[in-house]
Formats: sequence, C-alpha cells, structure tokens
Amino acid sequence: MSKLDTFVRSSRPTPVVVATSQEIRDRGSIFVGSVYRATSPEEAQAALHYHKHVIHAGKDVYEISAWRCMVLKSGHTGLAGPDDFELRTGFDDGGEQWAGSRVLKTMQTEGVIDAIVIVSRWFGGTLLGPTRFRHIETCTSEVCRKFNKAVEMDESIQTLSTLDDILATLREELNALKSGSSSTSETTTDTGGRQAMNKVHDYSAVRDALDLSKAKRLIHARESAIQAVKSLIAKQKGGDK
Repeated sequence: MSKLDTFVRSSRPTPVVVATSQEIRDRGSIFVGSVYRATSPEEAQAALHYHKHVIHAGKDVYEISAWRCMVLKSGHTGLAGPDDFELRTGFDDGGEQWAGSRVLKTMQTEGVIDAIVIVSRWFGGTLLGPTRFRHIETCTSEVCRKFNKAVEMDESIQTLSTLDDILATLREELNALKSGSSSTSETTTDTGGRQAMNKVHDYSAVRDALDLSKAKRLIHARESAIQAVKSLIAKQKGGDK
C-alpha cells in the first residue's frame, strides 16, 4: 500500500495547498514555497507530513517550515471572546539550519495566522551562504501574501452569501406586501417568483480568480439593492395605512 493510500484512508482530510510561490533557482539549488491552512499545531504537522511523504515522496529535499495557529486555551469555551484564545507557533529547520525561524519571522511580518508555510529546497551541490535565507524569506513572503488574499476572498464570498440571503428575504417580504390576499393562481406565480429570488449565486469563478475588486463591487451592489428594497417595503407599509 502506498503512503498516499494510507493517508487517504485515514480519517483526516487530505491537506490542500492554498498557494505556491514562483521557483527561485540559484547555482543549481531550487526554492519553492507552499502554504496550507492549519488551525492547530496538529493540523500543521499533518500538512507537513503530507507535503514531505506524499507530495515530495522519495525526493531528496529540505522541507523548511513554520506555523502560526490561534487555538482555544485549555479549559476555555471561547464564549469570553479573544481572551479565550492563544497564538501557538513553531518551526522546523527541515535540515536547513537556522532557516525555520526565518520562515516564522516572515509569517509574523506578513500577519499570517492559522497556516503552515513550507519552503522546499533542492540542494544543487553549491553552498549559497546567507543568500539561501533571502531566497527562503522571498518564497515565504510570496505565499503569505497569496494566503492573506485567499482568506480575504473567502470572507468576501461569505459576506456575499449572507447579503444574498438578506436580499432574498426582503424581496419575499416586499412581494407579500404587494400581493396581499392573492388568489391560488397568484400564489403559484408568487412561489415561482420566490424561487427565482432565492436562486443561489455561483461565485466560484470570482473565488478562483481571486478577483477581490469584483467581489467588493458585488458586495456594494448587494448592499445598495438591500437599501432599495427596504425603502420600497417602507413605502408599501406606509401606503397600507
């Protein structure tokens, strides 16, 4: 049984790479950064194990890593807010002495939380000296910025979904006010209208493209639509008096 089969058959979901960096090549060595989501040190270790033993199985490569995870404090419920949580960090040099702390420091600078960054280095046979640290930090910075953008996009999509639900509810309310005591045939038409208004929007293309500008435009459009429908509801209620 392959290591991949063993991992897939375990109860733990397969880690997914959120972003990778451009390759940096220098005198035969290759550096590439990868970032995974990790909400706990245990998830970070699982992602590191997967990266080393599945993605790069059988390859002679240094895997330099660091993680930052916001976790619930022991004995706390989370109901008390931010004070119930603590930031846990760690790093692994992965065979490249003093490199793991560089990755962690760069993650701190970029403000990345709930993630593990892994910089893979294939050694080309020539010692690079301190230059290797610059390459490691460059790869880390790139994937950290991509990760933060992905997190912002996820939050934007969640906001859009919430606004869609609010807008659909308001439109239903407006439609009910307009229709009043409708006949059976009118009710059927109204049901079809509600189905149309409650259509689930597919934002996968926006998410995949990480088009934050478009996501923000859509959010603004939904907010404007909500205000417009609220105004119509207020007028409708006022006219009923």
